[in-house]
Amino acid sequence: MEDGTQHLGHCMVDMKELSANPEGLTAAGVILTPKLPQVEFSLACNDLVASGRDRKPNALVQVAVIDPHKQHLVSHACTEIVEANKDPLFLTGVTFPSEYPASPETLVKLTVYDAKDKSQESSTFLGSATFSVGDLLRAKDERLTLSLRSSDGVCAAGTVVVSRLKMGEMEEVDVDHITTDIPSHKCPVVCESASHACIDRENNPLTGPVFKNPVCKVYRFQTVDSKWMLVREQMEECTLSFSIPKQLLSLYIQEDMSRVQDLRELGELSPHWDNLRKEVMTRYGGIINSYQETLAELDKITGRSFKPSCCKAQKSLEFIPINLHTQRMRVTCPRKTDAFYDIVTVGAPAAHFQGFKCGGLQRLLSRYEAEKKSFSTAYQCIYYSPEHTAKAQEVLSTVSLLQPLITSLADQLLQAAQEHSSPGLRDALKNLSDKTEQFVHTLKDELVKSALLALHAARPGYVSKNQKQTPVQGGQHQGHIHQGSDQNQSPVQGLPGHSPATSVTETTAVCNNVDGSQTTTRGDGGPKHQDSIPHHKEYDEEEWDRVWANVAKCLNCVIAMVDKLQEEDNSKPEPVPEQQQLADVITSHNPGDWREQLRPPVTRLKECVMEVVEKAKRAMTFVLLQEAACSIPQGFFLQQRRDVVFSQALAALACGFVMRLYAGMQDKGFLRQLHLVGLVAQFESLLSTYSEEIGMLEDMEVGISDLQRVVFQITEAKTDDLSDLQPLVCGRRDHFTVEVPLPRLVFQTLPEEIRGGKPLRVFPVLFNVGINEQQTIAERFGDISLQERINQRNFEMLEAYYKSLSEKVPLECLPCFQTQTDIKELLETLGQNVVTKKKKNVEILWIAGTICRRLNGIRFTSCKSAKDRTSMSVTLEQCALLRDEHQLSKDFFIRALDCMRSRLTQGDIGQWEDPEAGAVTENKPASRHFYPIALLLVSSHLLVVWLILSLVFLLAKYQ
Repeated sequence: MEDGTQHLGHCMVDMKELSANPEGLTAAGVILTPKLPQVEFSLACNDLVASGRDRKPNALVQVAVIDPHKQHLVSHACTEIVEANKDPLFLTGVTFPSEYPASPETLVKLTVYDAKDKSQESSTFLGSATFSVGDLLRAKDERLTLSLRSSDGVCAAGTVVVSRLKMGEMEEVDVDHITTDIPSHKCPVVCESASHACIDRENNPLTGPVFKNPVCKVYRFQTVDSKWMLVREQMEECTLSFSIPKQLLSLYIQEDMSRVQDLRELGELSPHWDNLRKEVMTRYGGIINSYQETLAELDKITGRSFKPSCCKAQKSLEFIPINLHTQRMRVTCPRKTDAFYDIVTVGAPAAHFQGFKCGGLQRLLSRYEAEKKSFSTAYQCIYYSPEHTAKAQEVLSTVSLLQPLITSLADQLLQAAQEHSSPGLRDALKNLSDKTEQFVHTLKDELVKSALLALHAARPGYVSKNQKQTPVQGGQHQGHIHQGSDQNQSPVQGLPGHSPATSVTETTAVCNNVDGSQTTTRGDGGPKHQDSIPHHKEYDEEEWDRVWANVAKCLNCVIAMVDKLQEEDNSKPEPVPEQQQLADVITSHNPGDWREQLRPPVTRLKECVMEVVEKAKRAMTFVLLQEAACSIPQGFFLQQRRDVVFSQALAALACGFVMRLYAGMQDKGFLRQLHLVGLVAQFESLLSTYSEEIGMLEDMEVGISDLQRVVFQITEAKTDDLSDLQPLVCGRRDHFTVEVPLPRLVFQTLPEEIRGGKPLRVFPVLFNVGINEQQTIAERFGDISLQERINQRNFEMLEAYYKSLSEKVPLECLPCFQTQTDIKELLETLGQNVVTKKKKNVEILWIAGTICRRLNGIRFTSCKSAKDRTSMSVTLEQCALLRDEHQLSKDFFIRALDCMRSRLTQGDIGQWEDPEAGAVTENKPASRHFYPIALLLVSSHLLVVWLILSLVFLLAKYQ
């Protein structure tokens, strides 16, 4: 990188600074390194006196800031516990982020405790000291040695050393102060900090339009070569937690209202279909009202930027992702470039309010599709497969988009003709031809023709010609048919528009719903079934072909007229100057004539397009009406559940995409990868395949898969105001586009393809490995096939993405890591682990995460609530990165893990690993173990009883 920074993770852009200081684009690059907190310092103690003389203290220091306005202490930070050491040096430092704009007059109080056990339920006050930030800045070498005052204020309890962390400073530290596991010796400490300039809140690059409320931690760890690295963590909330779901709700409401209007515009239908239409419209009205109420409730919420897990089953917040946060780890090592590692943590996208009694989306959708054919019989509908339904939605979406575009391009063609501009005429004609051909191609589908015929059959008074004729042979009909076995039934019996019990004996006009050709041969006395779209031979099938072909004919007329005008213009002799005025008078083709001659064919083209759109919309609306009628009521419940899960998943994806985009805007290789192939978004799930979490995983699988319908576009913001930099969502359920606006100066530095609005794809993949005690039960007595199928399917998708990437983008564009394992080798290892029968095979998650980082991807980690399991996974991954990429000493690995996992370490400490926690009231370190050990503490007899009862419960549940 030109700025000497290794962007292994992501780095935020200070939008306002870039806009205000364009010269900085050349000097520092478009993407700037994050501004660091104003003041950071480390702590150490000397000669601590324990409460008991026969033991050394287990020391920790609590840091508080004295509020100058309210004159009371505000808890700010807490170090880790250093056991059995009277001269401890703490690895956890103290940092003042932007919400604590420290001034020289800021007072800091340090309180030292002796924690007699790790739970800190019994701790003894040792002493305290107070200093101002100005004292630290003015001190020699910016280091203070303060005496600790005991509770009586007389006895000395030892000293505390406060050292400011700054760039390039060397200090001699007795390593024995840090750990008793290695020999005592002296080694230099290098703590680098890029800036100590005062930062106000609104200019903080991480608190821009999307990210806010940062919580910071700082550590110093030793490397294998006895050097020291400075590690900073910063976690933030994301405003997209609420803004994306609110936009989606508005789009859902708009789409469903449009669907209701389309149903009204179908025209007159037979009584049967009209009743079904009314019932479907009532269902849509219920969904619209529900979504409007939810949106109104969300609009009332102000200030909050995330949903805590305690609210996961709250109806008004069901569209909001749980505990969506971003976390960045920045590593500064001696004589090495800085590195950034980013990750997004979020609760598994799932419909908690609706519950998981009957499973999640994957199971419910499979069961629904299997039962849909019987629904079609009960509601006397034509059965359309999911592919046909998806095609109908695609046709509706495409024609709605292309029709106004074609009209606009036709008007541009007339404008170019009025201006007598040959180049403008050619360009406008080319664009018009391309969009019209796309329009025609979209409608070149048998589904549209068949749906028009079915709609015709649903009109009042429709008479099937075949009712007056001999029943058609079974091989000539198509459609999903359910008939009784009565040999004397009429040809109309068993049609999707009639109940199997219907008896029709007359050949007069009957109000049918589909063509009579759907009857079957009674050769063997048994019905024949075919699941496809019906054809109605008694209706003029060529009508749609003529209407559809007229669009192409009108386009050809427009092209011929343009060619004629340009040919006449080119063959017209050039008049001499003195004859110019006379030529202008007598010429038959003056500039105004071009427009007049083009107007008739262009008008005819627009009329034909409008006629086709009206017919196609009615046809596809009728398909969706039948699909919706067959779905009552289960299909509508599933749609609502799918909307909820997708909303949570999209909010997380948009957050990760924006984070990754901000990081890579000066990386030409990344931008090339972005517009040529797209990004991989790897979701790591820690859900078990037991009890309710099976349903959550089934929800999450469908929600992550639905993200394939999403593309991103980078746009130029209208202004540089933060409100204009919020991502926007547009589209329909079958296809959404997320627009990410950037300030003008930043936008101009992007490649031309991205500036031109090229859709940017994201490839979501999901890997799941259950890790808790419930997964142990599932592996012994339950079923883990869901997890195996998910991992296998998504491995294939990841492998396909890498193949596409390697074909289009040089691998030199990918980031470099210390571990030089080839990506192909990593994929092979991942494939082997996916098919290996191994309990709690976390290697799958490790390798998938490594591949994602190597591919410039976006990392997500999830569990039920994005708290305990997620925090354990993230901290373990961070320490592994420090070990593998930055040579963290193996003697410091466990201590580094404990520091990152300890609560009450910075700000509202509960917010670091448990973001929803409120004010700090106690200090209980998180468990050190990745797996809960409660079961190991139970006696063997109780454990056997508990396992037997669990097995009985499982058998009863799955019966």
